[in-house]
Amino acid sequence: MLYSIFGNDVPDSSEKRKGARPAHLARLQALQDAGRLVLAGPFPAVDAIDPGMAGFSGSLIVAEFASLEAAQEWAGADPYVTAGVYAQVAVRPFKKVFPS
Repeated sequence: MLYSIFGNDVPDSSEKRKGARPAHLARLQALQDAGRLVLAGPFPAVDAIDPGMAGFSGSLIVAEFASLEAAQEWAGADPYVTAGVYAQVAVRPFKKVFPS
């Protein structure tokens, strides 16, 4: 089943993000290589693709996991969690409708 993982950043997360980004991306790449990643990316803190000094306010990942518990375990071990980038992480079941 698909699950959405929403990470909400702490204030001024840019430096923490930079430090944890390579490990974070490596985990996403592993999901993609396994054919389980639907989409992933950050939320710019301002209305711009490159938010510059404003940075990002959080991230969204939609991926396939065997269960809610497996998705929560994966999300809890994310480098952005362990580095203190995310203040809060929510994991919820997700039903993809479009594109079909």
